Parts: sequence; C-alpha cells; structure tokens
Amino acid sequence: MSTASLQHSLAAERNQGPILEQLLALLPPTGAALEIASGTGQHAAHFAAALPGWSWQPTDQHATHFGSITGWAAQARAHNVLPPLRLDVLQTPWPADGAAFGTPFDLIYCANMLHIAPWACCAGLMQGAARHLSPAGRLVTYGPYLEDGVPTAPGNLAFDASLRAQDPGWGIRRIEDVAAVAAAAGLQLAARHPMPANNLLLVWTHAAHNR
Repeated sequence: MSTASLQHSLAAERNQGPILEQLLALLPPTGAALEIASGTGQHAAHFAAALPGWSWQPTDQHATHFGSITGWAAQARAHNVLPPLRLDVLQTPWPADGAAFGTPFDLIYCANMLHIAPWACCAGLMQGAARHLSPAGRLVTYGPYLEDGVPTAPGNLAFDASLRAQDPGWGIRRIEDVAAVAAAAGLQLAARHPMPANNLLLVWTHAAHNR
C-alpha cells in the first residue's frame, strides 16, 4: 500500500500506547466509538485494531485528513474503522454535510483538541457528547490541563505560553473550567488518570447515570 497520503504525528505515536492501555481497562469488549478531531488517523487505527469488537467512527473538521485516516486504518488492517465524516463541534447537528448518526455511542474520544481550539469548542464538545452518548456511555478527553492546587509542570507552562502567542483563543484549559462547562451540559468528571509527558486522561459520564 502506498504511504504517500499518510500524515504523521510524533506525539500521537508516543502517546497511543499509554492511552490504549487506559481504554482497554475502561471499555467492555464491544461497543461503538466516535472520535472527535481524528487528525492524522493514527489513534483511530491503533485503537480500533486493538478493539476488534468496537466500531470506530473517525471525524475531523478538515477533510484534508481523510486520506490519512483511511490510510492508517488500512495499514493496521483495522476494518472496524468507518469512513471518516466531517464534524465541527461548534455546528449542530453533528456531523456536517447532511449525514446523521444512528444509535448513540458508548464512547466519544477526543485527544489534544481543547487547547488548540477556541474556548467555545469546549461547550460544543460537551453539549454534543451529552446528545450522542448512550446513557452509560463515556466521553474520554486527553491532553494537558491546568489544575487548581496542583503545580503546573514547566514544560506545560511554556507550551501554554507558546499556544497563546500563536492564537489568543488557544491555551491549556483548567480542569475546573472544563468541568463547569461539562456540568452545564449534564456531564460530570468520573475519573482522572495521570499520563506521561504531563498529560491527563479524563473520563466524563452523564451526571444522572451516577446518581
């Protein structure tokens, strides 16, 4: 297979192993997953190949990633990766282009988006997840976060400053701010997992499910 269309993220290559370890511990053997901001498609291919009982729906705001997404899935022989769809979390309904999701998702997965997107995208993500998650479904977000009462690693401070220099609307988000937006959408933080390179994997569920 030609690799000409494959886009590559070194960060995705580094973190996909530790993230998969968490997903394997968290998820049942079968289910349906929706990935937000799939980017290169490396995560979709890696996770779907290791979760053969799951269907994996990749999406991205930019169709320029679609060839790479399908290419990585083909290379990994991950036949449970569905054709990518265009999705902008700020637009409703999900996805775009007149398509429609069928049954709710057991997992919605979003890595490294919140800090390189306008703050409004956090509300878009949480509101969309609340609409499209099954009653017992989970939203998993991954990336760097700031936390009240927890010292921020120097690398994350420098990363935050560089992001804000590129775009004043970008930046590492406070977990407390994200949780407030999630609560407004009916979701709550159910688990926090420290990850390598000063990242966190956060698990969000419907607030009503844990009452």
